[in-house]
Amino acid sequence: MTPLLQFRIKITSSPPEEIIQAVLLNAQIQIQCPRRGYNAREKENLYELFGPPESWGQTLRNRLWANTSTTVNSFRGNVEAALPVACTFDFNVASARYLNGLEEGEIPLLFLFSGSVFYSGAGGRLQVTPISWNSECSWRMPIAVWRALMEQHYPNSAWFSLRRDVFDRLNAYKRQRRLLTWEEAIDELLEQNAAPSAERTEAMA
Repeated sequence: MTPLLQFRIKITSSPPEEIIQAVLLNAQIQIQCPRRGYNAREKENLYELFGPPESWGQTLRNRLWANTSTTVNSFRGNVEAALPVACTFDFNVASARYLNGLEEGEIPLLFLFSGSVFYSGAGGRLQVTPISWNSECSWRMPIAVWRALMEQHYPNSAWFSLRRDVFDRLNAYKRQRRLLTWEEAIDELLEQNAAPSAERTEAMA
């Protein structure tokens, strides 16, 4: 099951006495990456996305997080609605790598709305009007919210996909070494790679 965050949004009609029959609401959610600071470890974690920190003036830009939609039932005046956002933990997706690279603070989000509003016109006829293209709002979500959701669905774990040929080689290594889990295979390979590095460091000293 895909983890879901639900953002609560308030919709107000104008004039308030008018009955709104329904709203088809779409939202593009962007992460406003330049609108927050980053500590040293976060800068290191985000190197693959933005490059070295000295180039962030050119590379640090808003990133698309999600496109989502919801349907709002009939209301008068104002109503609250839930806007669902699926949260992937696939590190091939740039937004997941960005969110996983953050350690503290908040995530500046920009919601860009579109869609249609259905209401009763003169004589009770159903009318429809588009939501203005410049309808938007911003909100700062604590990174702890996203981390808690990932920990709930993927406790003490993470996952990523591999090319089939790389997977076949890793699987063959695991069989040859009679290893029981993928963690054991990857740990062994990492330890083998770390040993020569330690030897080179000692030689240089």
